[in-house]
Order: sequence, then C-alpha cells, then structure tokens
Amino acid sequence: MSNNMIQAAREQVSALTQAAYEKAVSDGVLPAGAAVKANVEIPKEVKNGDYASSFAMAGAKAMKLPPRTVAQAILDRLDLKGSYFDRAEIAGPGFLNFFLGSKWYGDVLAGIEAAGPAYGQGNEGAGKKVMVEFVSANPTGPMHMGNARGGVLGDALASVLARDGYDVWREFYVNDAGNQIDKFARSIYARCMQLTLGEENYPFPEDGYHGDDIRELAQGFLDKAGETFPGAEPSEAAWLTAMAEYGLERNIPKMKADLKKYGIEYDQWFFESSLHNSGYVAETVGLLAQKGWTYEKDGALWLNTTELLKKKYLAEGKSREQVDKLDLKDDVLRRANGFYTYFAADIAYHRDKLDRRGFDLAVNIWGADHHGHVARLQAALDGLELDGSHRLVIVLMQLVNLLQDGRPVRMSKRSGKAIALHDLLDEVSVDAARFFFNSRSSSSPVDFDLDLAVREDSENPVYYIQYAHARICTLIARLAEEGAAVPAADKIDAAVFTTPQEKALIKNLARLPEEIRLAARDFDPSLVNRYVLALAADFHRFYDACYIRGEAEAVLSARLKLADTVRAVVANCLNLIGVTAPEKM
Repeated sequence: MSNNMIQAAREQVSALTQAAYEKAVSDGVLPAGAAVKANVEIPKEVKNGDYASSFAMAGAKAMKLPPRTVAQAILDRLDLKGSYFDRAEIAGPGFLNFFLGSKWYGDVLAGIEAAGPAYGQGNEGAGKKVMVEFVSANPTGPMHMGNARGGVLGDALASVLARDGYDVWREFYVNDAGNQIDKFARSIYARCMQLTLGEENYPFPEDGYHGDDIRELAQGFLDKAGETFPGAEPSEAAWLTAMAEYGLERNIPKMKADLKKYGIEYDQWFFESSLHNSGYVAETVGLLAQKGWTYEKDGALWLNTTELLKKKYLAEGKSREQVDKLDLKDDVLRRANGFYTYFAADIAYHRDKLDRRGFDLAVNIWGADHHGHVARLQAALDGLELDGSHRLVIVLMQLVNLLQDGRPVRMSKRSGKAIALHDLLDEVSVDAARFFFNSRSSSSPVDFDLDLAVREDSENPVYYIQYAHARICTLIARLAEEGAAVPAADKIDAAVFTTPQEKALIKNLARLPEEIRLAARDFDPSLVNRYVLALAADFHRFYDACYIRGEAEAVLSARLKLADTVRAVVANCLNLIGVTAPEKM
C-alpha cells in the first residue's frame, strides 16, 4: 500500500484513463497512437470531483476529435471496479472528474496504521549524507532570540530531511578562534583591571562585550587568580589566553545546557581552532593557490573572488554584460601579519565537510545579514572543485520581533542587549517557543507574541493543536471504559464516512507525505506547523459535527478509528518539530 495515497490516486486516474483509451481504440471509437500527456489535478471545488484529468483535451488535437467526444468515449469504457473511485463524469470543455469511493478513505487509515510513527516517510533523499549546521553562535556570551529561531529551524529541518530519506548529521560550529575571541578575552581583561584598579582607572574597549556576563566571568577569574593578577608575570598576552580559555570553559557548557533544555542535541560540536591547529586552514589556502585562484598584494594573500564569482554566475545563466555590471570584490585569506582570516577558516571548514568527511550536501542556517557571504563561499568551494554552488545550501533566516502588550520588547533583563534564550525559556514553554519560531518560512520575519505564547486557549496555535491531541486521548479512554476499543483499520466499514467533515479530515490525513516532501525540497519545516494546525482545525470541525458516542456500532467504530488516526498523525507531526503531544491538558 502506498505511503502517499494522494499520489497513488493520481497515478490510478492516469492508469484508468489510459486503459479506457486503449479499449476505445480496440472498439474502433478512437484513433490509435495518440501519445497523450495529461495532467491530473485536485479541483478547488469538491463538487467538481476529487481528481480531474485533462486527458480528453490534451489528446483531442492528435485524435482530430472534439474534447468532449474523446471524454465520452473514455467515460463509457472506464472500469472503476476495485479502484479508489466510485464514479466519474465529464465537465466543462472535456475534463474527466473522478469521485473517491470508500476504498480510498479506508486505505488511507490502513496505510497510516501500517506505517506507525514513520508515516510520511519519503525516499527522495535516497540515503544521501547531509550535514545541517545551525545556531553556531559565538561562544562569547548568551544565545539570543535569533539563535532561538535558528535552533528550531535547523533542528526541525534536520528531522524533516531524515523523514524524507536523507542520512542526517547535526553540527554546531564553535568559533573559538580569531578576532571575536581576542575581543572576548580583552573584554574580560578590562573588567578584571577595573575590578582591581577601579572603573575610572582603566578604560573599557569601545568595541568590547558590555554584558553583565563579562563582569561575572571577570569576577570569577579574579577569585581563581587570587593576588597574582595583574602582576608583572605572566604577561598580558598570557593573561588574555588564560581568560579566553576560562570564559570558553564556562560559556560552552552553558550553551549546551540551554540548547538541551530547548530540545536540541548535536552529533558533534566542531571547533574552529582544530582547523588552525591541524594546519588544515593553511593546507586549504595552499590548494587554492595551487589552482591559481590567489595572488599577493600589500603583503597579504588574496582570493580572486571576482573571477570565481564571474565563473559561477556565467555557469548559472547570467550574461557577460550582467556579470560585468556587478560590483565584485576579492577577499583576503591571509593577512600581512601571517594570520588567516575568518573567510579562510570558513572555506577550510566547508572543504572538511564536503571533501574530508564526504557529505553529499551541507546545509547551513544563517542570519539574513550574511547574505553577501553566500555566493562567495560557494564560489570558493567551486574553486576547490567541490561544486559548492550545488552542494552548499544556505538557508537565510529573517529577524525575530518579540512583542508584549502589543509592543516590541528590546531589552534583556540580564545583559542589557538582545533577549537571551535562557531568559525567554523562563517566560514561555519550550513547546511554545519551538512552535512559534518555526511557524513561518525562514524568508519571513517572525513576530513572537509573548502574551499569546502563554495563553491556554484556541488563540494560541500550539495549545489548539495539543488540545486536539489531548481531547482525542480523553475520548478514547472514556470509550474504552464503556467497552469500545479502537478497532484495527481492516475491521471498520469505510462506507459509513459520508459527511463532508469526515471526508475532508481523511483527505487532510493523506496530505502529510507530500507536505514532508515539499518541506524537505524547499528546506522549509514550517510547512509541518501549518499542516498540523490545519489538521487540528479539521478535527475540531469533525468532532463538533459528527457524534461518536451513542452512534450505531459501525459508525462509532469507524469514527473512533478516524479520531485515533488523527491523534497518531498529530503526535507524529509535533514530534517532527520537537513539540510534545500531551495526553491531558
């Protein structure tokens, strides 16, 4: 039985119409040899059938007959016995409209029962290895709201890709080297000096990190260092190294703890410093030089990003004139002081993903402010002959607007800057945070309404969905006490599903495999949120319109099975996006 019953019905429409055409040919009613490329669509209006084929219109010209004549010849020879359809009719200029019968509705429930928690599983990934790298926040302070959105977006996307047949790896890239770590250390050092000498006696760097967390780290370091700070020995450079290590040793475990509370765990935390210490950054830059993509200027080593981008854009179909108008610039890989840039390390890290570790696809979740870096990194990987233009996918994520009492919330209680993830999770549940942050596609900003996220009513979408699940669990428990257990799918009579609410609900249940396929294709896990919200709405409509308790045994049994199937699919979807499915509320 097909996992995707919508696709199965489409394919059956094509097979039925083709068989009817061949019978019409053998009957001498239609000419032979017409290769018809027909579309099978789902009409917007239910009165126009559940599926519509354009076979008659698509084949009319080749057959040199009016479309309705072709349609009538096919309709007269359609054999629907044992199919998913109980009738068909001609509409408009020659559409063949097909109406689903009870077999299809029953098979949807049976297919979901057979698949269990794996319902919706696809195979488009075909076992390809894909790394999803997400959050990757600088370990210099608390994670903020943007990280909160990137976290659930990356985690849910990884789950969706796994459900669509990919071999998925989750990774956090720790930027524990470079300028931001130097700034981090100097910020702690300055606070240590101020705590020792007085704030007025030591200037704090203008570009330093000003949060209270830096003050706390400085005080902790002084408590550990005792009276040896500042002292003549060790040197300032040695103190900076020690402070960076001290800060990272405390911040990284906090990040792991916050993310674990948020329901996120990684297969690996990958440290940027390992690329430098192993010589892999230098080796990668050397490879680019060997391939002729670098040059020296003013003592620095530059990447000829301009030519790499031109090559990339021309391969993508842009004209030479369009490319020549672009304002392209080259990038420094190694500064005149001998230090490698962040871009050089980034190229090396992605070479490590695609070459050394052999991932077929690398997917990164980045803030939209990094959009200018996307093509440059892909082009650099193209220069290493790693096909970065196709194997590196960057999902750009728009901002989060936090609202309370209808107004923007800008300040954090602790740091005085962006709202920290741990502060947010003190205010709202993990379920609400994960659902709200994944409620829109990455290309749209998210308005996170704190008041709505904590409400326990139907206005709060996550509550509304979880309530549907709990409502079904309560119903099943109550009916079990009365002796009515949930039946197996093959024990119900699907012919009793006659109301619009029942049919709409089963059709929606059948949509999940296609929604997962599209979510994986478009790197958009928010489709799962929208799907499960629509499913919950259809269930509530069904429950209000169709009685279960007190109905005739056949009706009670079938509707109870339908309700339990909805319960299973709601739990399936919530699990996919990392939200719980409570049995009581």
